[in-house]
Amino acid sequence: MDRETCLSFDRQDPLAAIREEFVVPDGLIYLDGNSLGALPRRTVSRLNQVVAEEWGNGLIRSWNDAHWIEAPVRIGDKIARLIGARPGEVIVADSTSVNLFKLLAGALRLQPGRHFILTETANFPTDLYVAQGLTDLLGGNHAVRLVERGQLDAALDGSVAVLMLTHVDYASGAIQDMRRLTAAAHKYGTLVLWDLSHSAGAVPIDLNGCEVDLAVGCGYKYLNGGPGAPAYLFIASALQDAMRSPLSGWMGHAAPFAFEREYRPAAGIARQLAGTPPVLSMMALEVAIDLWLGVDQGEARRKSMALGDLFIRLVDETCRDLGLEVASPRNAEARGSQVSLRHKQAYRVIRALIDRGVIGDFRTPDIMRFGFAALYTRYVDIFDAVRCLREVLTSRAWERPEYATPMSVT
Repeated sequence: MDRETCLSFDRQDPLAAIREEFVVPDGLIYLDGNSLGALPRRTVSRLNQVVAEEWGNGLIRSWNDAHWIEAPVRIGDKIARLIGARPGEVIVADSTSVNLFKLLAGALRLQPGRHFILTETANFPTDLYVAQGLTDLLGGNHAVRLVERGQLDAALDGSVAVLMLTHVDYASGAIQDMRRLTAAAHKYGTLVLWDLSHSAGAVPIDLNGCEVDLAVGCGYKYLNGGPGAPAYLFIASALQDAMRSPLSGWMGHAAPFAFEREYRPAAGIARQLAGTPPVLSMMALEVAIDLWLGVDQGEARRKSMALGDLFIRLVDETCRDLGLEVASPRNAEARGSQVSLRHKQAYRVIRALIDRGVIGDFRTPDIMRFGFAALYTRYVDIFDAVRCLREVLTSRAWERPEYATPMSVT
């Protein structure tokens, strides 16, 4: 495989023109869209409009005139189209962690007599922390049951209230079988909650087709909503009227501006709102979602798999015997839109790569993650990144003393 061949792949790429919709600095190879997506160019002009016109001139009138108040439901309906949900089943609100808390608490309330949240030991830490914190808050009547991935089926029984899983593993990129595991849990009457943070914008999702009960996801990774973008949550239509949020804020009230003394939950998904929506970040997210809705999802998935396959092939061909191990599934169908490599000096290698304009990230203890965003990553980027990786490893450039000191964000 040579560089000219990779350039020819880019010339034939049906998604190549979409890269121009994003701000990608010259000379930079950005392979971290699985952590923070790139900035859509339209976001800049849209936020300028919101700040200068809607906020600056419209002031409080813009809650009505610019339809700010409708944003959580409106954007939620757009995200629903990307994850296989119906209108009215998704709402944009809060953070992924807060939404996990809300849905876990609501699910436990629906399952009296069941005392366990079942999840895997390798789940993303915030999912584990939220579940542990919730069970502590409930005073010892509930507990988190942690098992290895291969033991999930055996751990399911009538005592499990909720099975909480992440669809695409944050460290390895491995995809869980959503359809099979959801069906397995339902045989015991267990509700299923999926975290889609590394899935939406990366792999096909069909929540309704898999009969999923609950889901959460973030807006700042592959969806490109910006740093700290609002998250979203999904509740299947059949469960919505029974699901009560533990955070009964005024925006989740049936009539927020009636200012009643007692809380009455809104109908449907809107009852999952709590506080006032963060308008600026919601508008940024909406721009990115609108861009996604104009993309052929099948083409995006085919490209992301091809990028991952190319990365693995080049690592195998050029970085053999340099201390690397592919930590992601080699089968593209079983892998999200990232490839993870193991190396004993992973953190220092990533630091050296970043200083050379190749941005991936590190996850403890020895994982280097490289994310491939189909909307703006090129095949030639993969070639150049692996060539740079080989140079860092063969020259031992990672041995510079400053690379041994961890930064606040890795």
